[in-house]
Amino acid sequence: MKFDIVTIFPDFFRGPLDYGIVRRAREAGLIEIAIHDLRAYTHDRHRTVDDRPFGGGEGMVLKPEPIFECMESLRVAQRAERLQQGARESVLLLSAQGQLFTQALAQQLMELERIVLICGRYEGVDERVTEHLADREISVGDFVLSGGELGAAIIVDTMTRLVPGALGNAASAQQESFTHSITPKDGAIGAPSAAQAPREGGAPSSTCVSGGLLDYPHYTRPAEFQGMAVPEVLVNGNHDEIRRWRRRSALRKTLRNRPDLLRQAKLTEDDRTLLAEVETET
Repeated sequence: MKFDIVTIFPDFFRGPLDYGIVRRAREAGLIEIAIHDLRAYTHDRHRTVDDRPFGGGEGMVLKPEPIFECMESLRVAQRAERLQQGARESVLLLSAQGQLFTQALAQQLMELERIVLICGRYEGVDERVTEHLADREISVGDFVLSGGELGAAIIVDTMTRLVPGALGNAASAQQESFTHSITPKDGAIGAPSAAQAPREGGAPSSTCVSGGLLDYPHYTRPAEFQGMAVPEVLVNGNHDEIRRWRRRSALRKTLRNRPDLLRQAKLTEDDRTLLAEVETET
C-alpha cells in the first residue's frame, strides 16, 4: 500500500509517522509514504496556494492550480478517467464537510493499492478539486481542525494496522472496537473463527471478536491491586465462560458509551439475549 500526502506543512509528518507500527511497517517495506509540498507546485515569488473566494466571505481557500499540477506530477488522473480505467487508487480530500471516516471505510479502502490524501486548509478547497479530483471528502470527526494533516495521519495509522504483517499478532485487528470483518459462523457465542481457533499446542483461544461493538475490558497482573480484583471468570481457565463474559462486557460497554453502534452491529440470537440481560441491569 502506498500513501501520497499533499500538504502545505510537510514537516508536520516528521513526527506522527516515525513511531510505532507505522514506522515498523515502513521499514519492513509493507507500506510506502511520500509527502508532497503543495507550495512546490506554485510559480509566483510568494509561493501562493490560497486566494479569496468569489462572492465574498471570511477566510481564504486553497487554489485549484497547485493541487491539479501536483496530481499531474504524481500521475494521478482526474476522477472520471480513473473510473474509466479502473485504477486501484483513490484520492481523498480531508475536509470538515466530508464523509465520516470509519473502520469499515478503512477496510474498504484496503482493497486499493494507492491512497492520495489532500490536506485541506483555511476555509476549504476550491470546489473543482472536489468535483474533478477527489473520490471522497473525508472527515475524522464532527469537529473542525485547523487543517487535514492530523486527519491524514489518523487515516494512515488506521489503515496500516490492517496491512498483513504490520501487527505482531494478526488476530489483534480482528477483535478491536468497530471491526466487522469476522463474526461467529454458527450464530453462537464462542463459535469457531480464525481468531478463536485452537492455538499451536492444543490450547483454545478465548478471543471474542468485535463484530462492530466496542472492545471488551482488559485486565493484567497483579490479580488484585489496592483491593480491586480481576473478575474471577478470567482466571478460572474456562474458555467458554471467558468468551461469554467478554461478549457480555462488550455489549454492556457499547450500550453505555456508543449505543448507536448497536443499530448496525451484527448480533446473534445469543447476543440479543445477553443484551436484554444487560439492559435490565441499567
